Amino acid sequence: MNDIFMLILSFAGGMALGAFYFMNLWKTVKKMTDGNDHNSRFVFGFFIRTGVVLAGFYIIMSGRWERICLAMFGFIVMREIIKWVVGRYREPA
Repeated sequence: MNDIFMLILSFAGGMALGAFYFMNLWKTVKKMTDGNDHNSRFVFGFFIRTGVVLAGFYIIMSGRWERICLAMFGFIVMREIIKWVVGRYREPA
């Protein structure tokens, strides 16, 4: 029973990491039109997002391959959810 609970938490943790990564990516892309310092903002945001997600996956994994697989699946599921939400509410060109 404890293993199933940990696998569910791994999936939820992957979804939380996905939400963090892709929502911050969306905010970074939307702010690319503001100001002049586009490259440093994008690169800095990339390193912050990637560092947080990799550290989160490492913590979730705890040496178990099953947990990292479910966390990655949750990450991908959240990517699809955010793509659907952002595409649905995107401003017309």
